[in-house]
Amino acid sequence: MNLLNSILILAMTFVSVFLEATFPVTRHLFGAQVDLLPALMVCAAFTTDLITVALVAIFGGLWFDSLSANPFGISILPLFVIGFLISLWRDLMLRELPFAQLFLGAAASAVAPVMTVLLLLSGGIQPLLGWGSLWQWIVMTAGGAVATPLLFLILEMCNDALGYKLKSQTSFRSDREILRTTKFKK
Repeated sequence: MNLLNSILILAMTFVSVFLEATFPVTRHLFGAQVDLLPALMVCAAFTTDLITVALVAIFGGLWFDSLSANPFGISILPLFVIGFLISLWRDLMLRELPFAQLFLGAAASAVAPVMTVLLLLSGGIQPLLGWGSLWQWIVMTAGGAVATPLLFLILEMCNDALGYKLKSQTSFRSDREILRTTKFKK
């Protein structure tokens, strides 16, 4: 867990919110916009510490809410809960397996909009809900599931390109033997 991972995750958060607002490709193709922030929360919870998870939840939620019809700050709590729960149990999860990444991305992408709707309803705001909302929820879940392993791959490629690798070999050859004796000559 180094500073480079935290910077890359925060930069990916900003870029993903910008791309969601600027390029509505999935909205035109499927009728729903894929939210990449829950998938990024999975990446942040697996690769960084809790401070970075909180920063991604705060900044990502505020950036997302400033460009959507949501009340300002409503997305912070669902994102943080997702990141906090995954970071609690990340030692028990198989984070290198794409299947586990896909499953956790789907779960996070399914839970985040449900929690946001529940927060909206508990705050007295009536969101537009109907059968079309179910289709949007399915598209968001599937899109987040597919995006999570891709985001892990992009993060790993950026780490390889920008980070340094520790030299793992020693200066001694493996076929060299050191002879030690206890006899002293005078």
